[in-house]
Amino acid sequence: MSKKKALITGITGQDGSYLAEFLLEKGYDVVGMVRRTSTINFDRIEHLQGRISIVQGDLLDEVSLIGILREQQPDEVYNLAAQSFVPTSWRQPVLTGECTALGVTRILDAIRTVNPAAKFYQASSSEMFGKVREIPQNENTPFYPRSPYGVAKVYGHWITVNYRESYGMFACSGILFNHESPRRGHEFVTHKVTLGAARIKMGLAKELRLGNLDAKRDWGYAGDYVKAMWLMLQQPQPDDYVIATGETHSVRELCEVAFGCLGLDWEEYVVVDPQFLRPAEVEQLVGDASKARRVLGWRPEVGFRQLIEMMVEADMEALQRTKYMDEGVANGIVHRVVPGLTRLPRDY
Repeated sequence: MSKKKALITGITGQDGSYLAEFLLEKGYDVVGMVRRTSTINFDRIEHLQGRISIVQGDLLDEVSLIGILREQQPDEVYNLAAQSFVPTSWRQPVLTGECTALGVTRILDAIRTVNPAAKFYQASSSEMFGKVREIPQNENTPFYPRSPYGVAKVYGHWITVNYRESYGMFACSGILFNHESPRRGHEFVTHKVTLGAARIKMGLAKELRLGNLDAKRDWGYAGDYVKAMWLMLQQPQPDDYVIATGETHSVRELCEVAFGCLGLDWEEYVVVDPQFLRPAEVEQLVGDASKARRVLGWRPEVGFRQLIEMMVEADMEALQRTKYMDEGVANGIVHRVVPGLTRLPRDY
């Protein structure tokens, strides 16, 4: 029996790297799509080199998507690529729309053109709920996005539903609530806090500047959430699912746990800075994943405190390696350091 093949757009991101690992363990051939840029960041998938194939394509260019699908003939396509940072979506709303919204149409249409039997997963987002109409949020909760990113994700979600219903495609959307890991980008608040706390502990910083400390999110572990993506495409019928822990925590609590891991009082170091406040805030997101538990048999395994402790520990280890590196350079013993580690990795 031949191996299944999966195409992952956004494979160099947090979710893409965890999903690639997961699918390799399942025996898949994994193909990752990356954009042609001058500085492609392979940090998150460096350990997978030689086990995955990399192809160049772009959600802004449907011709490239058609070419990849014809050449690779994947059984499953996971669309994780997007302009995914909410603050950037206000500064670049048109680009966000082109990639995060219309990019979904382009890849769906490419699949319909080349092989409509291929199964498709769309990465939807809890940011679609925005100004929430009910608590908790489930698959039937009305959307009220509060950012260009959220608006773009709503489009991507509904165009996936539209292609499923119009063309009979096996197309699913996972409405994933916030999910984090040591591989999360430093610009996201969870990693900003854990790295900030580690830097203060190491004496590399004196304060951490944040925005709204009262914003509440449903935070889970990315490694758990990619399993749900795969499970959606193994069902007899395509459908959409909320993936969440069902627990809500504030940024204030995030700070308390992260700094507490290092024996620090967060209130002595955290400063509220108005420049980090959103034009339109999303105050409370908490998901109801009962459908995913019932149909997919999915449930999160890593809790909030364990997740934050994992991230703090990884940040401390990375900073200590970098400190050792710097000391090695100063003392002329850089050859004793791990080859290639010449800076703080973006992801670890």
